[in-house]
Amino acid sequence: MVISYIKLHNWKNFQNCSVALAERCFIVGANATGKSNFLDALRFLRDIVKKGGGLQTAVESRGGITKIRCLAARVRTDVEIEVTLREKSDAPDKWKYTLNFKHTGGGIRKNEVTVNRESVWLLTENRCLLDRTENSENETDDTLKYTHLEQAVTSQQFLELRNALADIEYLNIVPQMVRESSLAPETKEDYYGRNFLSELSKLNEATRNSYLRKVNEVLKCAVPQLDNLSFVKDENGFYHLEAKYLHWRAQGSKQTEAQFSDGTLRLIGLLFSILAGKGIALLEEPEINLHPGVVAQLPEFIARMQRHRPRQIIVTTHSYDILSNEGIDETEVVLLLNSDEGTLAKTVDGIDEVKEVLDAGLSMADAVLPVTRPDNLQNIGNVSLD
Repeated sequence: MVISYIKLHNWKNFQNCSVALAERCFIVGANATGKSNFLDALRFLRDIVKKGGGLQTAVESRGGITKIRCLAARVRTDVEIEVTLREKSDAPDKWKYTLNFKHTGGGIRKNEVTVNRESVWLLTENRCLLDRTENSENETDDTLKYTHLEQAVTSQQFLELRNALADIEYLNIVPQMVRESSLAPETKEDYYGRNFLSELSKLNEATRNSYLRKVNEVLKCAVPQLDNLSFVKDENGFYHLEAKYLHWRAQGSKQTEAQFSDGTLRLIGLLFSILAGKGIALLEEPEINLHPGVVAQLPEFIARMQRHRPRQIIVTTHSYDILSNEGIDETEVVLLLNSDEGTLAKTVDGIDEVKEVLDAGLSMADAVLPVTRPDNLQNIGNVSLD
């Protein structure tokens, strides 16, 4: 499914934010505008419905509601996330889910959160399947600690919505964690690649080999000195990525992920996350460690994959090379802008000053990145170091 619209209230950087999202979506903004926090709102919904998750766990893992609530919040102190989903990008909106929660407890009572309101609409039938508030019949302080979304029994009417949120995937490979995966135990939650190799080992061999063939084709173009990437098991039972490193010797030599460069590991992880995943994918600054020439090809690679197998991919980026791609549409770029009332989010097709630059024939990068540039950036070189 595709998240077509998101609305945030008092969520971290965003006091009030609402914006449409495309099937291929690029989130752009200056440092500290909240690109990661924007993605984290979707991860939050995923954490509510995942195995071992739930509302209380999702809040606690983020340091409690005081770490979530927007600093620009004034009168209202509740937090709200609303998402609208459709089956595919050109279909009508089908589901709308709203969750509003607030702090409870303190003193001798445990600090927790409680549901203010939770609603589910089946938009294609204009039907409300759930609308619970703290004043609803049969609701108590205990029942309001849990969402209906996280409970298998109470979410049966909107199981499709629940599954779509549960399938949200976020992977931001940290190369050193991949290299050290055999030295540390697996973690329950793995956003940064510590479990990457073990997750590959769980794939059906034919499926894994199919993905490896596709990754190999990309590596031939991006990292030509590496050949025949494969997945092997060592004598101690640990799994490794292995490839032939071509050099002056006729046969080359074999290397594992321990010898791969950071950029190569990031690229392999990125390719697997795009190819192997089934749900909405959240990619954090994929340009890190990669050559600009490789980075420039990522938007087209994503688009080709989506034509083959529709899947929403939301990318945060600062990259000029990514945003210079001629195929990026005005509706595919969400610009995050600082304001006195928190961060605002707008698609480029609704920002006149950006559209004027695009209409003049310049690239999306030329139109968008100057808007996100801090006003006093040129003064960095003049800062006294005495």
